[in-house]
Amino acid sequence: MKSVIAAFALLTMASSVSAQDVLILGEVHDNPAHHILQAERVADFAPAALVFEMLTPEQAELVTPDNRDDPALLATVLKWAKSGWPHFAMYHPIFTAAPEARIFGAQVPRDAARAAFETGIEQAFSGDPAVYGLDAPLPEDQQKTREALQMSAHCNALPEDILPGMVQIQRLRDAELAHAVLQAIAETGGPVAVITGNGHARRDWGLPVYLAHAAPDLDLHVVGQTEDDAPLQGVFDEVVSAPAVDRPDPCAAFK
Repeated sequence: MKSVIAAFALLTMASSVSAQDVLILGEVHDNPAHHILQAERVADFAPAALVFEMLTPEQAELVTPDNRDDPALLATVLKWAKSGWPHFAMYHPIFTAAPEARIFGAQVPRDAARAAFETGIEQAFSGDPAVYGLDAPLPEDQQKTREALQMSAHCNALPEDILPGMVQIQRLRDAELAHAVLQAIAETGGPVAVITGNGHARRDWGLPVYLAHAAPDLDLHVVGQTEDDAPLQGVFDEVVSAPAVDRPDPCAAFK
């Protein structure tokens, strides 16, 4: 009952937010140009809150006015070097682009990801699954497509029987991002900017899908970022390209 009441409160506050409530900024994580654009768009948008895929809710609470302007100190406080994300120097300008914006985290902890893999996303999700549409299975054709993409993204090196669980975890990450957005709106009034990978940003099956379930009146603008004008998988309101970065073969580790 409490979860239903909380969800209703979030929906009520979300529906009262003015036009362009949420700006979703996708990225290829290790491309510095993508983060420069994100910082520029955040500065122009002047959000009341920033949601980061890269931070847990607990990490987000550690960002304060005393450490926010100091990239070395903030990286240390967030234990960024152990996070597995690209160098913090790329992300820090986003934190300072809207210095008054509250920081929210939506990263799925490992134990929650493990639970989603083993017992399903409904048990692992921090919100009400029905409000976000997590209680319904994906259409069969989308499920198959997403499993194929997971296999391709992991260099065709995964056992086929774990692919459904991998898709479940991706759905969980999308829904947690949506849940963090509504929490941010409820606590700040919005608007909200989201920093996340392109896969989570896409309108056709990323976090916008779960926001549409929970708060259909929200006005979203979704930016995807590609490299060297390559086609970008998914649906976006806007696609921006930057030069590709030189990176090692991602499949080398699997070989």
